[in-house]
Amino acid sequence: MRLPPSFKMAPRVAGMAALLLVFALFPHGFALAKDEPKWIEVHSAHFSVLTDAGDKRGREVALRMEQMRAVFGQLLRKDKLKMPVPITVVAFKSDKQYGLVAPAKQGMAAGFYVPGPDRVYIVLNLFEIDPWRSVAHSLAHYFLNYNYPPVQGWFDEGLAEYFGSIYIGKRVELGGDPELQPEWHEDIFDFMRRDPNVRQSLTQLASSPVWISMEDLFSMKHDESGTREGTHNTLYYAQSWMVVHYLVNKNKMPEVGTYFDLVLNRKVPLEKAMVQAFDMTPAQMEDAVKIYFKSLSGLGVALDQSKKPILDPVDIQQPDHLDLPFDADSIGMSVDPVKDEDARAVIGDVMARIPEHRDQALHDLQQLTTDLKDNEAARRGLARDDIRQKKFDAAAEELDKATDLNPRDPWIWYYRSVMKYQKAQATRQEMQGLANMMQDLRSVTDWYPELADAYNMLGMARVEGGGINSALEAERQAIALAPRNMEYQFNLGQIYVAGKKWDLAREVFTRLKAGPDRVAAAAARQQLEDLETLQKYGVRPQHAGESEPPAGAASTPSAGTDAPVAAATAAQVQSQTQDEESEIVPKPAAVKPGTTGPVQFLKGKIVSSDCSKPPGAMVTILSGMTTYTMHTTDYKSLLVIGADQFFCDWKNRLVSVNYRSVGKHEGELVSIEVR
Repeated sequence: MRLPPSFKMAPRVAGMAALLLVFALFPHGFALAKDEPKWIEVHSAHFSVLTDAGDKRGREVALRMEQMRAVFGQLLRKDKLKMPVPITVVAFKSDKQYGLVAPAKQGMAAGFYVPGPDRVYIVLNLFEIDPWRSVAHSLAHYFLNYNYPPVQGWFDEGLAEYFGSIYIGKRVELGGDPELQPEWHEDIFDFMRRDPNVRQSLTQLASSPVWISMEDLFSMKHDESGTREGTHNTLYYAQSWMVVHYLVNKNKMPEVGTYFDLVLNRKVPLEKAMVQAFDMTPAQMEDAVKIYFKSLSGLGVALDQSKKPILDPVDIQQPDHLDLPFDADSIGMSVDPVKDEDARAVIGDVMARIPEHRDQALHDLQQLTTDLKDNEAARRGLARDDIRQKKFDAAAEELDKATDLNPRDPWIWYYRSVMKYQKAQATRQEMQGLANMMQDLRSVTDWYPELADAYNMLGMARVEGGGINSALEAERQAIALAPRNMEYQFNLGQIYVAGKKWDLAREVFTRLKAGPDRVAAAAARQQLEDLETLQKYGVRPQHAGESEPPAGAASTPSAGTDAPVAAATAAQVQSQTQDEESEIVPKPAAVKPGTTGPVQFLKGKIVSSDCSKPPGAMVTILSGMTTYTMHTTDYKSLLVIGADQFFCDWKNRLVSVNYRSVGKHEGELVSIEVR
C-alpha cells in the first residue's frame, strides 16, 4: 500500500535543498512574467481552485478533486453525486503561507477542511506530497451528508476511513491504513529520530483480541456529520473501517441498503435485520470480518515498515485497485487570472471562519475595503461575519456597499437572503422585503441549482407570503438535496402546520423526536405538544419568554400573509445544524399574569432555592437574560422528572418547568424536569 507522505524521502528537507539551489542560481530572485498573474482560479465541473502555484499545479489539484469525487461515487454506486454546498479549494505553493492560515490543531497535516452552510473551503499545502489525501476523510463525510440518507455512525466513519487511504497515480489504490504514521523521521540535520508519541494505527487497534460486539458497534450513537470528530485512533474507528472494508470487497453494499431500510425505516430489531440483510448473525459477521482482516497481509507489512528507521520506504501496494475514472484530457477546465486583492479577500474569508484567526482576518478584510477601489469580496466576507454575530444592521450596510461595486454577484443575493432569514428567526419578527428576498433566491437557484440552503429559505419565505404549495415544493427540494439536515426537516413540519396538514406535520415531528439530534428532538417534542391545542383552537399555547404567541407556520396557520414564520424552536434547530460556533437564544419577554391561566413552559438554570418555610419553596431560575421566581406549596410532593424528588441544594442545574403565571416573571410550579 502507499505509505503516508511522511514516509517518502523527507519532502521538507528535499524541498529546502531545492530552494537553496534556486537561490544559488538566482541570487537576486526572479520575477513573474508580466503576463503571468500571481493568482489564478481553475474551474472544473464541480470545484473551484484558487492557487498561486501556477496553471499546471492548479489543473492538477482540480483533476485530483474531480477524480476523488468520481471514485466516491463508485463506492456508493451512484452515477452522479450532489454537491448542495459549493466547494472552493485554496492551494498554497508556500509552506509558510499555508502555515499562516492553517489552524494550530492541524499540526503537520497537508490540508484542512472548513465546513459551512454557504460554502466549504478546502485548503491545501502544495509543498507536501499528494496534499489532497489529507482531506479525503472530510470529503467523504461531505458526499455522504448530501447523497446518503441518515444511517448509523459506524457506516459513515468506516467508509470515510476506507476512502481516506486513497492514492491516485496511474490507477486508484484504496484499502490501506489511513491512520498509519511512521515512528521515525529525518530532521533538518539528516538524523533519524523516533517519535514516541505516534498513536496506534487502525491496524494495531483492529489486531486486539477483543472487539466491540457487532450489536454494540452498530447501535453506538455517533455524530455522523463529520464536523465534531476527535481522534480517529480508537477501536470504534478501526472496527468500523474494517467492517466497511469487508462489505465493499465482498460486494455487499446492496445488502447494506437493505439492512438500513429494515432497522431504520421498518424498525426491525438489529439482530433480526442483520440476519435478513446479510444472512449472518452479529456473531457470524464478527467472525467473518476478523478472518477477512487477517487475510490482508499487506496491512501488517506496512505496519512493520512504519516502525523502522528507513530513508527509502518499500512501496507496498494497497489491497484494492480501481481504474482511473478519467484523466486530464477527459474533463474540461477553464483558468482565469485573479487580482491579488481578490485572492486576499478569499483567504480572509477562510481565516474568518477559523476562531483563532478571526480577528486578524476581519482586520485584513477591513483593510481591503479602505482602498480607493474598495473590494466587493471583502465586503461580502465582513457581511457574512456580521450575520453570524447577529449584527444585522452592519451586515446590511456591508451588502449595500458590495452591491454598489458589483450588483450582479449571486453571493450578494444569497447573503442578503440569509440576513433577512436569520434576522426574522433571531427577533421573531416578519421577514423584511419578502418579495425582493424571493426574487433574490430564485436568482440564486438559477445560478447554483443545487444550493440546498437557498431552497430552504425560499420555502420559508413562500409560506410567510401565504404560498403553502409552492413552499412545500421548495422545502422538499431542499431536503432532497440535503437529506440529513434537521433544520430543513423541521421547517417542512412547520409548513405542514401552516397548511393545516396535521397528520403530515405529526409524522415529521414524531420522526425528529425519535432522531439522534437532541436539539431537533426537543424542538419537535414541543411542536407535538402544541399541535393538539393549535388544531383545536387555532392558536399555539403561549410559552415563557413570549410576550404573545408568535404567529407563523409553527404557530397560527390561520394567520394572515404577514405572519412571521421564524419560531424560536426553528432557530435552535438551525443553530445546531448550520453554524456549530453560534447559538440562537430567544430573548424572554414578560409573561401574562393570571392565577388560573394555562400551563406554560420554561427552560433555564436553577440559580438558588429557598426552602426556609417548609413545605413551601421559592426557586429562582435564569432563562436567557431574565430571572424568574417560581413557587411551590410543597416541594416534597412536586412532580419531578429526572430525579426522585426536589432537592433544595440544587444550583446551576439545567431544568425545564411547567408553571402557571402569577405575575411578571413569577409562577406557580406544576412540574420540573432536571437535565
